[in-house]
Amino acid sequence: MLRNIIYITALLMLATGCTRPATYRSSTGAAWGTTYHITYKADRDLGDSIVAEMRLVEQSLSMFDKSSAVSKINRGECDSLDRMLADVLRLSLLVNKASGGMFDPTVAPLTDLWGFGRKGRTTDVPTAESVDSVLTRVGISKCMIKGNRLIKGHEHMEFDFSAVAKGYGVDCVADMLRRNGVNDYMVEIGGEVSVSGKNRHGTDWRIQVDAPSDDATAHEALTVLELSDCAIASSGNYRNFIVNEDGTRTGHTINPLTGYPAVTRSLATTVIAPQCGLADALATALMACDPDSADIIIRQFTSTSAIVMTNDSIYRINM
Repeated sequence: MLRNIIYITALLMLATGCTRPATYRSSTGAAWGTTYHITYKADRDLGDSIVAEMRLVEQSLSMFDKSSAVSKINRGECDSLDRMLADVLRLSLLVNKASGGMFDPTVAPLTDLWGFGRKGRTTDVPTAESVDSVLTRVGISKCMIKGNRLIKGHEHMEFDFSAVAKGYGVDCVADMLRRNGVNDYMVEIGGEVSVSGKNRHGTDWRIQVDAPSDDATAHEALTVLELSDCAIASSGNYRNFIVNEDGTRTGHTINPLTGYPAVTRSLATTVIAPQCGLADALATALMACDPDSADIIIRQFTSTSAIVMTNDSIYRINM
Protein backbone atom coordinates (compact mmCIF):
# COMPACT_ATOMS: atom_id res chain seq x y z
CA MET A 1 0.00 0.00 0.00
CA LEU A 2 2.79 2.46 0.95
CA ARG A 3 4.62 1.71 -2.30
CA ASN A 4 1.46 2.47 -4.29
CA ILE A 5 0.96 5.76 -2.45
CA ILE A 6 4.55 6.86 -3.19
CA TYR A 7 4.11 5.91 -6.86
CA ILE A 8 0.82 7.80 -7.18
CA THR A 9 2.33 10.85 -5.41
CA ALA A 10 5.25 10.87 -7.84
CA LEU A 11 2.87 10.72 -10.81
CA LEU A 12 0.84 13.61 -9.40
CA MET A 13 4.00 15.71 -8.95
CA LEU A 14 4.99 15.09 -12.56
CA ALA A 15 1.48 15.81 -13.83
CA THR A 16 1.22 19.10 -11.94
CA GLY A 17 4.79 20.21 -12.68
CA CYS A 18 5.79 20.07 -9.01
CA THR A 19 9.45 19.57 -8.17
CA ARG A 20 11.44 19.07 -5.03
CA PRO A 21 12.07 22.25 -3.05
CA ALA A 22 15.39 23.97 -3.82
CA THR A 23 17.99 23.71 -1.08
CA TYR A 24 21.59 24.84 -0.72
CA ARG A 25 23.98 22.12 -1.78
CA SER A 26 27.77 21.80 -1.82
CA SER A 27 30.23 20.22 -4.21
CA THR A 28 33.94 19.98 -3.36
CA GLY A 29 36.92 18.20 -4.81
CA ALA A 30 40.19 18.54 -6.70
CA ALA A 31 40.81 19.60 -10.30
CA TRP A 32 43.55 21.25 -12.37
CA GLY A 33 46.09 20.73 -9.57
CA THR A 34 43.97 22.69 -7.09
CA THR A 35 40.72 22.39 -5.12
CA TYR A 36 37.21 23.63 -5.69
CA HIS A 37 34.33 24.55 -3.37
CA ILE A 38 30.93 25.23 -4.89
CA THR A 39 27.71 26.12 -3.07
CA TYR A 40 24.44 26.47 -4.96
CA LYS A 41 20.69 26.46 -4.41
CA ALA A 42 18.95 23.86 -6.56
CA ASP A 43 16.23 21.23 -6.47
CA ARG A 44 18.70 18.49 -7.46
CA ASP A 45 22.34 17.50 -7.18
CA LEU A 46 24.44 18.95 -10.02
CA GLY A 47 27.76 17.51 -8.85
CA ASP A 48 28.24 15.33 -11.94
CA SER A 49 27.55 18.29 -14.23
CA ILE A 50 30.09 20.40 -12.36
CA VAL A 51 32.80 17.75 -12.77
CA ALA A 52 31.89 17.29 -16.46
CA GLU A 53 32.15 21.02 -17.14
CA MET A 54 35.58 21.24 -15.48
CA ARG A 55 36.75 18.27 -17.53
CA LEU A 56 35.71 20.07 -20.74
CA VAL A 57 37.81 23.07 -19.70
CA GLU A 58 40.78 20.79 -19.01
CA GLN A 59 40.46 19.06 -22.38
CA SER A 60 40.58 22.44 -24.09
CA LEU A 61 43.03 24.57 -22.07
CA SER A 62 45.35 22.36 -20.02
CA MET A 63 49.03 22.36 -20.98
CA PHE A 64 49.45 19.28 -18.78
CA ASP A 65 46.94 17.24 -20.80
CA LYS A 66 48.83 16.11 -23.92
CA SER A 67 45.57 15.52 -25.77
CA SER A 68 44.09 18.97 -25.01
CA ALA A 69 43.32 21.44 -27.78
CA VAL A 70 45.98 23.88 -26.63
CA SER A 71 48.62 21.14 -26.39
CA LYS A 72 47.98 20.17 -30.01
CA ILE A 73 48.28 23.80 -31.09
CA ASN A 74 51.50 24.20 -29.10
CA ARG A 75 52.96 21.18 -30.88
CA GLY A 76 51.90 22.57 -34.25
CA GLU A 77 49.63 19.60 -34.96
CA CYS A 78 46.60 21.72 -35.79
CA ASP A 79 45.37 25.30 -35.95
CA SER A 80 41.65 24.78 -35.32
CA LEU A 81 40.02 26.30 -32.24
CA ASP A 82 37.25 24.82 -30.14
CA ARG A 83 34.75 27.19 -28.51
CA MET A 84 36.57 27.47 -25.18
CA LEU A 85 39.99 28.03 -26.70
CA ALA A 86 38.56 30.70 -29.02
CA ASP A 87 36.88 32.41 -26.04
CA VAL A 88 40.09 32.51 -24.02
CA LEU A 89 42.19 33.69 -26.95
CA ARG A 90 39.81 36.60 -27.62
CA LEU A 91 39.80 37.51 -23.93
CA SER A 92 43.60 37.32 -23.85
CA LEU A 93 43.91 39.59 -26.88
CA LEU A 94 41.56 42.10 -25.23
CA VAL A 95 43.48 42.23 -21.93
CA ASN A 96 46.84 42.20 -23.74
CA LYS A 97 45.85 45.35 -25.65
CA ALA A 98 44.32 47.09 -22.63
CA SER A 99 47.39 46.38 -20.50
CA GLY A 100 49.94 47.48 -23.07
CA GLY A 101 51.22 43.92 -23.41
CA MET A 102 51.56 43.16 -19.69
CA PHE A 103 49.24 40.16 -20.00
CA ASP A 104 50.46 37.65 -22.58
CA PRO A 105 49.79 33.86 -22.56
CA THR A 106 52.60 33.32 -25.09
CA VAL A 107 55.06 34.01 -22.27
CA ALA A 108 55.24 30.24 -21.62
CA PRO A 109 58.81 29.71 -22.93
CA LEU A 110 60.03 32.63 -20.80
CA THR A 111 58.29 31.14 -17.77
CA ASP A 112 60.12 27.87 -18.46
CA LEU A 113 63.42 29.70 -18.95
CA TRP A 114 63.16 31.37 -15.53
CA GLY A 115 62.20 28.13 -13.77
CA PHE A 116 58.50 28.75 -13.14
CA GLY A 117 57.05 26.55 -15.89
CA ARG A 118 56.63 22.90 -16.78
CA LYS A 119 60.37 22.15 -16.68
CA GLY A 120 60.56 22.85 -12.95
CA ARG A 121 62.57 25.10 -10.67
CA THR A 122 66.05 26.38 -11.34
CA THR A 123 68.27 28.97 -9.70
CA ASP A 124 70.32 29.45 -12.86
CA VAL A 125 69.90 32.99 -14.17
CA PRO A 126 69.31 32.95 -17.96
CA THR A 127 71.78 34.75 -20.16
CA ALA A 128 70.74 37.89 -22.04
CA GLU A 129 71.21 35.98 -25.29
CA SER A 130 68.81 33.20 -24.22
CA VAL A 131 66.19 35.74 -23.11
CA ASP A 132 66.45 37.60 -26.42
CA SER A 133 66.15 34.36 -28.34
CA VAL A 134 63.01 33.29 -26.52
CA LEU A 135 61.45 36.74 -26.87
CA THR A 136 61.20 36.22 -30.63
CA ARG A 137 58.50 33.61 -29.91
CA VAL A 138 56.52 35.83 -27.52
CA GLY A 139 53.72 38.24 -28.40
CA ILE A 140 50.03 37.30 -28.62
CA SER A 141 49.35 40.59 -30.41
CA LYS A 142 51.09 39.03 -33.43
CA CYS A 143 48.42 36.31 -33.58
CA MET A 144 45.16 36.39 -35.55
CA ILE A 145 41.90 34.46 -35.36
CA LYS A 146 40.26 33.72 -38.72
CA GLY A 147 37.00 31.85 -38.37
CA ASN A 148 37.87 28.89 -36.17
CA ARG A 149 41.56 28.95 -37.10
CA LEU A 150 44.51 30.43 -35.22
CA ILE A 151 47.33 32.06 -37.14
CA LYS A 152 50.40 32.16 -34.89
CA GLY A 153 52.78 35.07 -34.86
CA HIS A 154 55.65 32.59 -34.86
CA GLU A 155 55.54 28.92 -35.86
CA HIS A 156 57.08 27.86 -32.52
CA MET A 157 54.86 30.08 -30.37
CA GLU A 158 53.34 28.33 -27.33
CA PHE A 159 50.38 29.27 -25.16
CA ASP A 160 50.10 28.96 -21.40
CA PHE A 161 46.63 29.97 -20.22
CA SER A 162 47.26 29.21 -16.54
CA ALA A 163 46.80 32.91 -15.70
CA VAL A 164 43.27 32.94 -17.10
CA ALA A 165 42.05 29.31 -17.34
CA LYS A 166 40.95 28.98 -13.71
CA GLY A 167 38.92 32.16 -13.91
CA TYR A 168 37.43 31.11 -17.25
CA GLY A 169 36.67 27.68 -15.78
CA VAL A 170 34.81 29.35 -12.91
CA ASP A 171 32.73 31.21 -15.52
CA CYS A 172 31.98 27.94 -17.34
CA VAL A 173 30.74 26.24 -14.17
CA ALA A 174 28.68 29.33 -13.29
CA ASP A 175 27.16 29.34 -16.80
CA MET A 176 26.26 25.66 -16.43
CA LEU A 177 24.51 26.36 -13.11
CA ARG A 178 22.50 29.19 -14.67
CA ARG A 179 21.50 26.93 -17.60
CA ASN A 180 20.08 24.59 -14.97
CA GLY A 181 18.02 27.33 -13.35
CA VAL A 182 20.40 28.10 -10.48
CA ASN A 183 20.50 31.80 -9.54
CA ASP A 184 22.08 31.60 -6.08
CA TYR A 185 25.62 30.21 -6.09
CA MET A 186 29.26 30.65 -5.13
CA VAL A 187 31.81 28.96 -7.40
CA GLU A 188 35.40 28.89 -6.13
CA ILE A 189 38.22 27.12 -7.95
CA GLY A 190 41.78 27.60 -6.72
CA GLY A 191 40.90 30.94 -5.09
CA GLU A 192 39.08 32.44 -8.09
CA VAL A 193 35.41 33.10 -7.35
CA SER A 194 32.09 33.90 -9.02
CA VAL A 195 28.99 34.71 -6.97
CA SER A 196 25.33 35.25 -7.81
CA GLY A 197 22.19 35.93 -5.83
CA LYS A 198 22.24 35.31 -2.09
CA ASN A 199 23.83 32.88 0.33
CA ARG A 200 21.90 30.50 2.58
CA HIS A 201 21.40 33.36 5.08
CA GLY A 202 19.71 35.53 2.47
CA THR A 203 22.56 38.05 2.29
CA ASP A 204 25.33 38.82 -0.20
CA TRP A 205 28.24 36.40 -0.32
CA ARG A 206 31.17 37.25 1.98
CA ILE A 207 34.52 36.75 0.22
CA GLN A 208 37.79 37.14 2.12
CA VAL A 209 40.81 38.76 0.50
CA ASP A 210 43.96 37.38 2.16
CA ALA A 211 46.75 39.62 3.33
CA PRO A 212 50.07 38.81 1.60
CA SER A 213 52.05 36.16 3.49
CA ASP A 214 54.95 33.82 2.69
CA ASP A 215 53.14 31.08 4.62
CA ALA A 216 50.93 29.14 2.18
CA THR A 217 48.75 27.97 5.09
CA ALA A 218 48.18 31.48 6.43
CA HIS A 219 44.86 33.13 5.59
CA GLU A 220 44.82 36.37 7.53
CA ALA A 221 42.12 38.65 6.19
CA LEU A 222 43.10 41.90 4.55
CA THR A 223 39.42 42.63 4.02
CA VAL A 224 36.10 40.84 3.62
CA LEU A 225 33.98 41.89 0.65
CA GLU A 226 30.21 41.44 0.47
CA LEU A 227 29.47 40.67 -3.18
CA SER A 228 26.81 39.40 -5.55
CA ASP A 229 26.54 38.99 -9.32
CA CYS A 230 30.25 39.43 -10.00
CA ALA A 231 33.59 37.64 -9.88
CA ILE A 232 36.86 38.09 -8.01
CA ALA A 233 40.41 36.89 -8.71
CA SER A 234 43.80 37.51 -7.12
CA SER A 235 47.47 37.24 -8.04
CA GLY A 236 50.71 37.72 -6.14
CA ASN A 237 54.45 37.06 -6.01
CA TYR A 238 54.70 36.58 -2.27
CA ARG A 239 54.41 32.77 -2.38
CA ASN A 240 55.66 31.82 -5.83
CA PHE A 241 59.29 32.90 -6.13
CA ILE A 242 62.82 31.60 -6.42
CA VAL A 243 65.50 32.42 -3.85
CA ASN A 244 68.68 33.21 -5.77
CA GLU A 245 72.20 32.25 -4.67
CA ASP A 246 72.78 35.77 -3.32
CA GLY A 247 69.62 35.55 -1.18
CA THR A 248 67.47 37.82 -3.36
CA ARG A 249 64.08 36.73 -4.68
CA THR A 250 62.88 36.38 -8.24
CA GLY A 251 59.09 36.56 -8.50
CA HIS A 252 57.13 34.40 -10.93
CA THR A 253 55.51 37.29 -12.82
CA ILE A 254 57.42 37.77 -16.07
CA ASN A 255 57.30 41.05 -18.01
CA PRO A 256 56.41 39.87 -21.54
CA LEU A 257 57.98 42.97 -23.09
CA THR A 258 61.44 42.63 -21.52
CA GLY A 259 61.58 38.89 -20.93
CA TYR A 260 62.68 39.42 -17.31
CA PRO A 261 60.80 39.07 -14.02
CA ALA A 262 58.67 42.16 -13.44
CA VAL A 263 60.14 44.62 -10.95
CA THR A 264 57.32 46.69 -9.47
CA ARG A 265 56.04 47.83 -6.10
CA SER A 266 52.99 45.58 -6.45
CA LEU A 267 52.99 42.69 -3.99
CA ALA A 268 49.51 41.31 -4.61
CA THR A 269 46.46 42.28 -6.65
CA THR A 270 42.75 41.49 -6.45
CA VAL A 271 40.29 42.33 -9.23
CA ILE A 272 36.49 42.39 -9.11
CA ALA A 273 34.85 42.15 -12.54
CA PRO A 274 31.66 40.92 -14.23
CA GLN A 275 33.41 37.70 -15.37
CA CYS A 276 36.04 35.67 -13.53
CA GLY A 277 38.16 35.08 -16.64
CA LEU A 278 38.50 38.83 -17.07
CA ALA A 279 39.28 39.31 -13.37
CA ASP A 280 41.91 36.54 -13.51
CA ALA A 281 43.69 37.98 -16.55
CA LEU A 282 43.62 41.53 -15.20
CA ALA A 283 44.97 40.46 -11.79
CA THR A 284 47.97 38.94 -13.57
CA ALA A 285 48.49 42.01 -15.74
CA LEU A 286 48.44 44.31 -12.71
CA MET A 287 51.23 42.32 -11.06
CA ALA A 288 53.57 43.46 -13.84
CA CYS A 289 52.65 47.12 -13.24
CA ASP A 290 52.96 49.79 -10.61
CA PRO A 291 49.72 51.08 -9.04
CA ASP A 292 49.53 54.15 -11.33
CA SER A 293 49.54 51.95 -14.43
CA ALA A 294 47.10 49.55 -12.78
CA ASP A 295 44.66 52.44 -12.35
CA ILE A 296 44.81 53.24 -16.08
CA ILE A 297 44.20 49.60 -17.03
CA ILE A 298 41.26 48.99 -14.70
CA ARG A 299 39.41 52.17 -15.71
CA GLN A 300 39.14 50.83 -19.28
CA PHE A 301 36.61 48.22 -18.09
CA THR A 302 33.07 48.89 -16.85
CA SER A 303 31.92 47.48 -13.49
CA THR A 304 35.52 46.52 -12.69
CA SER A 305 37.60 47.48 -9.65
CA ALA A 306 40.84 46.42 -8.02
CA ILE A 307 42.93 46.33 -4.87
CA VAL A 308 46.70 46.64 -5.33
CA MET A 309 48.90 45.93 -2.32
CA THR A 310 52.47 47.11 -1.92
CA ASN A 311 54.82 46.78 1.05
CA ASP A 312 53.63 50.09 2.49
CA SER A 313 50.26 50.91 0.92
CA ILE A 314 46.91 49.58 -0.26
CA TYR A 315 45.49 51.14 -3.42
CA ARG A 316 41.77 50.80 -4.18
CA ILE A 317 40.80 51.49 -7.79
CA ASN A 318 37.17 52.20 -8.74
CA MET A 319 36.03 51.13 -5.25
